[in-house]
Amino acid sequence: MEFRRIHSLPPYVFAKVDALKREARQAGEDIIDLGFGNPDIPTNPVVVEKLTEAARNPRNHRYSQSRGIPNLRKAVADRYQRRFGIELDHETEIINTIGAKEGLSHLMWALVQPGDVALVPEPSYPIHIYAPLLAGAEVRKVRVSADEDFFERMERTFHDSWPRPRVILVSFPHNPTTMCVEEDFFVRLVALAKEYGVFVINDFAYADVSFDGYSPPSLLQVPGGKDVGVELYTMTKGHSMAGWRVGFVVGNAEMVAALAKLKSYLDYGTFQPIQIASIIALNEGDGFVSEVNATYTRRRDVLIDGLNRAGWKVEAPKGTMFVWAPIPDPYRELGSVDFAIDLLQRAKVAVSPGVGFGVSGEGYVRFALVENEHRIAQAVRGLRKALDRL
Repeated sequence: MEFRRIHSLPPYVFAKVDALKREARQAGEDIIDLGFGNPDIPTNPVVVEKLTEAARNPRNHRYSQSRGIPNLRKAVADRYQRRFGIELDHETEIINTIGAKEGLSHLMWALVQPGDVALVPEPSYPIHIYAPLLAGAEVRKVRVSADEDFFERMERTFHDSWPRPRVILVSFPHNPTTMCVEEDFFVRLVALAKEYGVFVINDFAYADVSFDGYSPPSLLQVPGGKDVGVELYTMTKGHSMAGWRVGFVVGNAEMVAALAKLKSYLDYGTFQPIQIASIIALNEGDGFVSEVNATYTRRRDVLIDGLNRAGWKVEAPKGTMFVWAPIPDPYRELGSVDFAIDLLQRAKVAVSPGVGFGVSGEGYVRFALVENEHRIAQAVRGLRKALDRL
């Protein structure tokens, strides 16, 4: 049998490490999993209580609205006003999505088709590559690294591409590399998009996860940002609501309307009690988001300090819930997959091989800050013993 579109998806690069992790756990080994970026911090109890209350009301058991109920969209507008000073019309500039991945995938269906080109950073969160590919577009990748100004590299790739890209997708703070940008980056990006009539998408998954006084800028706070693009905002990270699947596309009204029209054919929206509980999270959860940030900061510091004391020199990220670590020189010849397997077997620590995020991720592994400080300290002790060549 041949399945259309599915044949273009490559083998899952993380599968080998995941299989060995499962085998080790089944054998009774204590594996500390810092590979999968699955937030472990419990959701705000006030939000959980609101969910259970709303779920008991049979009126909330019916179909909802694929755009999201009005009060939820108003809550997002209020959050953006408090956080970024951005005015958003909840009727025309905000739509609820069933998580950011769903929002991005269906938005690409509305924006591109075979023959179009999308410009995407790489290494990359996989859906950034495969959302435009599954919509039929060609993807041109722009390497993310510290050795060159990313905007200049992206601009050069844009001008070297034919046909010219129809969509530019960015995501800062960036997963997996943790690269962060300042507002000037979006000023330059908006100017480029306006000059050439390009759609811009900023996957702002880590809008609420940043450290050391750094505040991630929004595309929409730049003059003209709403003229050219939208932003994906999610409850997953800062509000620690990963399994709830609550995201939003906000910004350009025409792009939001196009997605709304498409979604009206595809779904009836998120379960309404989840939407109601998310209103509480957005309206009353600013303090909780700060607590989540403080937790990730402590975890980051334990990991970074421990790695550096062990001789593995890694810079502390300013954003995301990850650490992007270059493979130490004595182990670089292994490659990221075999190095990750080596750490799993000898240190009992699971990490993500960098090549799983694209070929330019080779030479790195990604740690996810999804265990408590004591477990991370335990992981560091295991890594110190395993890295005997440092």
